Amino acid sequence: MSAVESPTPVRVLLVDDQPLIRMGFRLVLDAEDDLEVVGEAGDGHAALTQVVALQPDVVLMDVRMPRMNGIEATACVLARQPDTKVLILTTFDLDEYAFGALRAGASGFLLKDARPAELAEAIRTVARGDAVVAPRVTRRMLEIFADRLPVPGGDAEDPRLVGLTVREREVLVAVAEGLSNAEIAGRLFLAEATVKTHVGHVLDKLGVRDRVQAVVTAYETGLVRPGS
Repeated sequence: MSAVESPTPVRVLLVDDQPLIRMGFRLVLDAEDDLEVVGEAGDGHAALTQVVALQPDVVLMDVRMPRMNGIEATACVLARQPDTKVLILTTFDLDEYAFGALRAGASGFLLKDARPAELAEAIRTVARGDAVVAPRVTRRMLEIFADRLPVPGGDAEDPRLVGLTVREREVLVAVAEGLSNAEIAGRLFLAEATVKTHVGHVLDKLGVRDRVQAVVTAYETGLVRPGS
């Protein structure tokens, strides 16, 4: 019998200005059979060069770096390599860069104190095309930007919400709360496949690339408020 071929590992580029941090991430990820660290970079400029040369699936991107910060680098990486996913990592849970990272197109935002298993699973998740935002980061980010969000019940509904059905709005609210498809299915008494279909329709109608962007839109439009 021929041996069963292992799936192609997710190719990861580490971007952080602290060599010891990169070493720690490499040790964690090298222990995972389905993840492969293909390179490292110490700042945003070097990251762009490495992304073009190595074609990674996922970039673990620090925020605060010399020469080019992680927000600028994220925007540049996605402009050049739109199929590459960016997962932002930072030590700051009260970081005003968070919103900028998501708006720049990052597929996720995690704190550096995440457990190794959480980090590995986050990489797998964004590689599959989904998005990850640590709940603690989401709460702090929304508190920071609460005064910039629209007041619900204003004169007119945001036009971005007009095309959503009642069910799709329910799904969007649940996504904004950080629920997974399985959790949404349990709450709304739907099959998980049905939830996945609804999420896809929501993303299409809102014109956003992933769940993170959908969460941002849910708050921008006033559909969901911090603490609701």
